[in-house]
Amino acid sequence: MYLFDLCAALAPLDGGPKAGNSTLVLLTPEELAQGTDLPGLRDILCHTPSPRDVRSCRAEPRRGCICGSVVTPRQTKGGAPIAFGYLLTDGWAVLCGDTGTGRSIVQRLGKDRGQAITSPGSFFYEFLELLLAKDLHHLQEMEDQLTQLEDLILAGQLDGLTPAMTALRKETARWIRYYTQMEDMVCALQENETGVFQEGELRQLHLAEKRIGRLQTEAQTLREYGVQVRELFQAEIDIRQNRIMKALTIVTTIFLPLTLVAGWYGMNFAHMPELTWKYGYPVVIAASAVIVLLSLWVMKKKKFW
Repeated sequence: MYLFDLCAALAPLDGGPKAGNSTLVLLTPEELAQGTDLPGLRDILCHTPSPRDVRSCRAEPRRGCICGSVVTPRQTKGGAPIAFGYLLTDGWAVLCGDTGTGRSIVQRLGKDRGQAITSPGSFFYEFLELLLAKDLHHLQEMEDQLTQLEDLILAGQLDGLTPAMTALRKETARWIRYYTQMEDMVCALQENETGVFQEGELRQLHLAEKRIGRLQTEAQTLREYGVQVRELFQAEIDIRQNRIMKALTIVTTIFLPLTLVAGWYGMNFAHMPELTWKYGYPVVIAASAVIVLLSLWVMKKKKFW
């Protein structure tokens, strides 16, 4: 468990919380399950969700506090999902994380935005802002990947593109779902049923809501772009299949008259003069060659190939 003074630029607290100052408590799921003897948290800490059990971003008002969870589409280097459970009161902010990500975020906030944090409400706003800070860059990277796929499709390099497009489609859907949940969560926080947030902090949450909305629009645009790339891919597949069918149709059309000739003279009727004529075989060969050349000429003139 780590304690930080919200009124002193998130300075670590080695002892207990200072009287009159708001405090941030950073917990692991194991410590959350064991509980804590900190004054003011004994009866309400149980409302803090464990990050191992959460599946969405949400906010729930409780008596004297507001609690909820934040689940991002990102993962740690080890592949673990980045998720947090939180609880906010007038004098306490509790953040429960299963990895070291939470402590890294708190240290970065203390370094970059420590002076702007004076209460649990301002801390949570800055926490959300830091979570969203690199999202636009990540969405741009996904757009670059789609652009590369589009270039490969236009170049005719279609092999092995389906898994990449499917992965991008699923990732885009995760980000859109994430922003939708975040927007609902921030709206619930702005209702401020428990009075945790001050007037200035509510304005900050409104700014966060607008930023989330812009990011959600970018993600939806990215999904539409992905649909267009997939349609382009399908169109190129159809064109390739049409070319194959066109070639097969041309071959079939050329050899259809030859098949008729072969079937005609394969009947072996007794009174077929061509069968006993000494020039019958060369004439059939010549006639077949003329048929093939004539068919090719007609198709070339009609621009079938």
